[in-house]
Amino acid sequence: MIDLNKPWIAEARHWISLGEGKVRCNLCYKRCPIANNGFGACGVRYNHGGRLYTLVYGLLTAINLDPIEKKPLMHYMPGSQVLSISTAGCNFMCKFCQNWTISQSRRDEVFGEFYRPEKVVSIAKRYGADGISYTYNEPTVFYEYMYDVAKLAKSEGLFNTMVTNGYITDEALDELSRYMDAATVDFKGGGNVEFYRKFMGVPDSEPIFNTLLLMKRKGMFIEVTNLVVPKYGDRADDIRRLARWINDNLGPETPFHLLRFYPHYMMDDLPPTPVDVLEELARVAMDEGLKHVYLGNLPGHKLEHTYCPKCGDMVIHRYGFDIVEWRLNDGNMCPQCGYRLNIIGSYRRRSRRHIIW
Repeated sequence: MIDLNKPWIAEARHWISLGEGKVRCNLCYKRCPIANNGFGACGVRYNHGGRLYTLVYGLLTAINLDPIEKKPLMHYMPGSQVLSISTAGCNFMCKFCQNWTISQSRRDEVFGEFYRPEKVVSIAKRYGADGISYTYNEPTVFYEYMYDVAKLAKSEGLFNTMVTNGYITDEALDELSRYMDAATVDFKGGGNVEFYRKFMGVPDSEPIFNTLLLMKRKGMFIEVTNLVVPKYGDRADDIRRLARWINDNLGPETPFHLLRFYPHYMMDDLPPTPVDVLEELARVAMDEGLKHVYLGNLPGHKLEHTYCPKCGDMVIHRYGFDIVEWRLNDGNMCPQCGYRLNIIGSYRRRSRRHIIW
């Protein structure tokens, strides 16, 4: 039995009544019809008496100070620190999720510690964060809290970023975009529809492309990632198709990250993605015209660095999440040829203090 008097239970946004005690959630593209006393696919949205509630408003499973490059965002406010927050729940059911202990917690198994929006913003400022990132689990499922924190953070001079699977509906994103500055949109398996159905419990990947187009129209800064799962989600044709779409619709200087898979959750019998597979897929993406292709989860690899799209000179030298050397001139221009790179903000040298709890 759900106790509606808990401080982390709040009335949801973006839903309609279907009559006879039923509702439809319009927060993500699954648009779940939910019977009275039932839950959405995310496991954290609950219908009681014909009204929809969120079960995780401010019920945080993590709050941590991270380098923005961890999101990964390489071209937005480089070197800055973001206060990262998460709850339980997810609208996807990825069999390879590295954060499955929180993403797959749902219904009466949700957990966390309650933080009001004002406290999160206060902590961010106290620890010297430049912005707040909604991450670790899918932030769409804690939309109401994300919206309230983002709005308050913006008024206090902080920026907002989200790490998302891109399944948020147009109406929800339209409202949120007033306060959301940047997003990392995560694909898996190159966006292959069969991969999404078999390994993620998602009927179609097409809505993610709609989300990206709306983010662009709303002026959000976008970086795209793709998790390369060996054997099942490493087809060159899928990466070629995805890279071509990014080039044609978001622009050739959109950062694209190919992430190395490590065994987790229900797919812990697979090996990590072979490095040569990642390198070959990176070449495929570059051949489709993308100028900033990165390999993630490979500290020390040459495709961690940023290169000038015009002359090829290395302009940012990285190791892992750290910027080792910043070579760009004022205005983020290449010192070799003067080309202005697609980078928002100036380099901020950060302290080493990252852990809050």
